[in-house]
Amino acid sequence: MEPAPVGEDNAVPDEQAIQTTVALDGDGTCIAHARHLAAGFLTRVQAEFGLPVSQRAMDLTQLVVSELVTNALKYAPGPVLLDLRIAGDAVEVVVWDSDPVLPVARAAHVGRVGQHGLEIVMAVAQGFEAQREPVGKRITARIALLDDPGGAITGRRPL
Repeated sequence: MEPAPVGEDNAVPDEQAIQTTVALDGDGTCIAHARHLAAGFLTRVQAEFGLPVSQRAMDLTQLVVSELVTNALKYAPGPVLLDLRIAGDAVEVVVWDSDPVLPVARAAHVGRVGQHGLEIVMAVAQGFEAQREPVGKRITARIALLDDPGGAITGRRPL
């Protein structure tokens, strides 16, 4: 669950190496646990690797994790895997579950209560992808680490 360590020469590892994966068992506390893991992961990314993470990115990542894990637990039997990883200037939230049916965002309906999670994720994510796997499916949402990913602040802070 720990991000990849800094190399012997004190170089920061490749961004793809900054990730954490956890299996969630589906009990009543695992959604909150997943949100806390996401916040902890981004906090470590800031502290250990010097990558800038906005408060908005922190909040949106926790929201996306909550929605995707909730959907996986609600619609798929068995375990759920949560993978958080840094990819360039974004955090990727990847959720795997055992149900091969790909999710579909429902059309807006003023009287519908609930079932807006996928719509929310697609609205706040920089990218969204749903893929069938040999067993189940993998949902990936990409969230910019900075409020303005095209802005002047990019990359890592100097070591």
